[in-house]
Amino acid sequence: MIVNFNNVEFDKAFGTSKQLPASTLPEVAFAGRSNVGKSSLLNKLVNRKNLAHVSQKPGKTATINFFQAGDAFLVDLPGYGYAQVSKSERERWAELIEGYFNQERNFALVCSLIDVRHPASALDENMVGFLKEAELPFLIVLTKGDKLSKSKCNQQRAALKRQLQLDDKTPMIVTSSLKGDGMAELRNTIESYVGAFNA
Repeated sequence: MIVNFNNVEFDKAFGTSKQLPASTLPEVAFAGRSNVGKSSLLNKLVNRKNLAHVSQKPGKTATINFFQAGDAFLVDLPGYGYAQVSKSERERWAELIEGYFNQERNFALVCSLIDVRHPASALDENMVGFLKEAELPFLIVLTKGDKLSKSKCNQQRAALKRQLQLDDKTPMIVTSSLKGDGMAELRNTIESYVGAFNA
């Protein structure tokens, strides 16, 4: 099973969890707050400018988007925690995310995105707590690493590891969608998890 980051195609988008088809390939899901830079990270990861739509307004991903990358799916989940949409829309997003994780799916890896510049929010803590409790394979992707010096990034990484009570086995990768930092490591990690899923 190979993850092909150089040949990624949009497959389908779903607005409710009931619409989701059965899993056929390993899935690598991307979750994070709506302003964490998820679309930019996905685009940089696959070397495409506009695979995932980057909006000036956070919170525009209102569906679960599936992208096929060789023998795996990259799954772009709606960003959580964006206040400037209606309560019913926020509830629909929450149902989508929870509904996705509550299904029997081929979860190879969940990439939990957190802005390296700030402490993890309560919603980030909830997400990581859920992933631990559900015993899903996950890693922490720290975004916007170009906004801080390398030493400050390392300080923040250590602080977030303590805050989220992560053990040494949980990978934490500092990335920059602007400069491409951490992308090779992220690709390699995703490939190893997808490979292990099929082993």
